[in-house]
Amino acid sequence: MQDIAFIGGGNMARSLIGGLVKRGFAASRIHVAEPHAPLREALHADFGVNVHETAEAAAQAAGTWLFAVKPQVIRSVGEGLSSLAKAKNPLVISIAAGITTTQLQRWLGTKPAVIRAMPNTPALLGAGVTGLFATAEVSAAQRAQADTLLAAAGKTVWVDDEAKMDAVTGVSGSGPAYVFLLAEAMAAAGVAEGLSLEAAHALTVQTILGAARMLAESGELPAELRRKVTSPNGTTQAAIETFQRGGFEALVGQAIHAATVRGAELSKANDY
Repeated sequence: MQDIAFIGGGNMARSLIGGLVKRGFAASRIHVAEPHAPLREALHADFGVNVHETAEAAAQAAGTWLFAVKPQVIRSVGEGLSSLAKAKNPLVISIAAGITTTQLQRWLGTKPAVIRAMPNTPALLGAGVTGLFATAEVSAAQRAQADTLLAAAGKTVWVDDEAKMDAVTGVSGSGPAYVFLLAEAMAAAGVAEGLSLEAAHALTVQTILGAARMLAESGELPAELRRKVTSPNGTTQAAIETFQRGGFEALVGQAIHAATVRGAELSKANDY
């Protein structure tokens, strides 16, 4: 794998750096550009990586650039690196939400190999999932490199059409918040039924954790797992039927569609 420059040293970059170092990637081959001195110093102290105040200094030292800056500043950062991009022809990976590969190529002033990635917040624990799309310029070796890099934060899923990245955002990018909302509602309902807040919270969290592990480890489809725990005329059936009478499945579909549409709107808003 080539040396890597992280353009931005925030939480998501930090999780990827930590994952790479834990997997044995040499800290000496990681460069991080972070203008905020305390963040920069913490990254060096915690992981031993090379840190730089400017994007140019970090990018100069690496053949792979990972953009982990806020969407509103990525244009200026990309344009500032355009001369260097032409000279080095790097592999460019972006985790900036709503920024397309076409925009990045335009701002960099060339057509480098670009991969657009959408990780989600459990990546901070190494338990995330990242959707990935590669432009035609990306080689098989570069795809493998990106896969290895993003796998430091959890599982990876490739899509073959960049337009589908908005659906990735709708399902997994925003998805943790849906689970948190469900947990909030479950715990509140438990309190309403007489449980203490502490008991309701503990029961809710462990139930969601256990169910997620069953989904991940059983190899069975969600519908089959649901069928197995729903005894005829039992408590679970009463709850499931109440959900369904309220249009639960349709509401989830509408919510994910709304997030997908909003993702597309944000991409267009950044298309300047």
